Amino acid sequence: MEKEPLRTGGELEEIIRRYQSMVYGLALARTGSPADADDVFQETFLAYYRAGKVFREEEHRKAWLLRTTLNLSRRVTQSTYRRKVVPLEEGEGVALPFREPEENRVWQALQSLGEDYRLPLYLFYFEELPTDRIAKILTLRPGTVRMRLSRGRDQLRELLKGDYFDEE
Repeated sequence: MEKEPLRTGGELEEIIRRYQSMVYGLALARTGSPADADDVFQETFLAYYRAGKVFREEEHRKAWLLRTTLNLSRRVTQSTYRRKVVPLEEGEGVALPFREPEENRVWQALQSLGEDYRLPLYLFYFEELPTDRIAKILTLRPGTVRMRLSRGRDQLRELLKGDYFDEE
């Protein structure tokens, strides 16, 4: 990809406005921490600004931002510092991302899933990406993504049983 001249503030602000919820949401789904998600959000758009890439299609820009967000999130979650720090108690001082209690309950259930299921479910339902696109982003086969979506839905259904589903 060619380099383009440094973006003006207005251009960068428009890209941030367009993709802020996608980048922050994916970072939060990957890291599980609003503070870490804030850091990843900032680092992602700083990397975008510094890279100065020209994208022929908006889908390429979106894919680049998703991949960069995942890579930076992975760096945060796998850091030595993170492994040595003891997390705060569950829910202590952590603001939930939605206004409605039902949405927050589903979000908390999603956060309790393993990453193998959490990320495909997030990308499918929150970002409305098709399975082949999710497969590319997560470097998986499409069949693997479909299997993880199915198993993740089953796990969510079990976690939310009694809240939203009739107990069988």
